[in-house]
Amino acid sequence: MRTALLLVDIQASFPVRDYWDEALAAPWRERQRALIDAAVAGNIPLVRILHEEPGSSSPFDPANGLVRPLADFEDDCQATFHKRVHNAFTDTTLENWLRERDIERLAISGIRTEQCCETTTRVAADLGFTVDFVSEATLTFPMTRHGRTWSAEEIRARTELVLEDRFARIVDVAALSEEWRRDAA
Repeated sequence: MRTALLLVDIQASFPVRDYWDEALAAPWRERQRALIDAAVAGNIPLVRILHEEPGSSSPFDPANGLVRPLADFEDDCQATFHKRVHNAFTDTTLENWLRERDIERLAISGIRTEQCCETTTRVAADLGFTVDFVSEATLTFPMTRHGRTWSAEEIRARTELVLEDRFARIVDVAALSEEWRRDAA
């Protein structure tokens, strides 16, 4: 089954946000880099997804120059898609691009776990793709609602709970890298 690795919103827009926490980002960077390197070694196409909000004056406004790959993640990709919604499919030609290449399986990684990564996973599954959600290669940050703060770990656990066996297989970087290595051999 042909696979592609989606790099969802791994872009320079995020480090300027007030919730960015380098202590959370540092371990994610290592896992994300390992996943990309494994994909390249396994001849898995890299597909970059960038979120943009033109005219918003936010870090996601292309006029601000931050809708570009995050430093150290400027890898050559087989395709780049710009989206203005939470999932990578609705307002892009990603689905057509994947189907033209007979890609049936997607590995999802990137920023933020519970937003664009989860939403892309759900839509991909609904479109009939087999999805590997590489949770440890997704990044999120604590969120507060009604006086309660949810940690990044709690958000990630919740995302895994609602996706697993419904929309995706939850897989870690090491296991997926090993599968890709075996498949490439």
